[in-house]
Amino acid sequence: MARAQIIVHETDPVRQRRVPGTLLPALEELGFSVGIGTFLDGGDVAPGADVVVVMGSRHAAYDDTLPWLAPELEFLHHTDSPVFGVCFGGQALSRALGGTVTLAPQPERGFVDLDGDLPARRWMEFHYDAFTLPPGAELVSRNETGVQAFRSGRSMGLQFHPEITPDVFETWAESWSPEFLASVEAEVDLEAVRKEIAGRQDELAAQCRALLGRFLDAAKPAT
Repeated sequence: MARAQIIVHETDPVRQRRVPGTLLPALEELGFSVGIGTFLDGGDVAPGADVVVVMGSRHAAYDDTLPWLAPELEFLHHTDSPVFGVCFGGQALSRALGGTVTLAPQPERGFVDLDGDLPARRWMEFHYDAFTLPPGAELVSRNETGVQAFRSGRSMGLQFHPEITPDVFETWAESWSPEFLASVEAEVDLEAVRKEIAGRQDELAAQCRALLGRFLDAAKPAT
């Protein structure tokens, strides 16, 4: 059985299984044995997976004071496995491949319409940083904030969150401080975001499966 390794940025086992959202069942439905690991607190990421999925994080992919960031970037730089990077995961993949990650010109929080070679147009975003296209990578989608998706060899980096579900959103919100929540609520209608996530659950899950399927098809070794 093919093996998928999901890298999360959580240490609590329950939260580790919540943050992958629809990506976890999608991988299992496609026949993968899925392991979940992290580089936090020393790390437990098993090498040699057939595919690696890197999830989001509340941390910045340019914060070199994080003790686990350098080992994670080193892993992404050297792995022979195709990598599917989501939000922070896409930023980390860009940086590992020679791109740069900086504060975005403006945050994106909520649903955004994106152009490019994607299986749908409207995707969930929640980020304050942006990444550049790594050397030699193929641009898939870009908007005024920055690169939204790229392919590099058999890997793919995303700025958006195809995995979103109501539970994933609440997992994020549970980690927000009162001050951060107040700053977001001053600019974003969070109840409208929650309503759209809940109302489009089946559609969003189908989008996620379609995008993951495209990535996996392109990631197959040449025969």
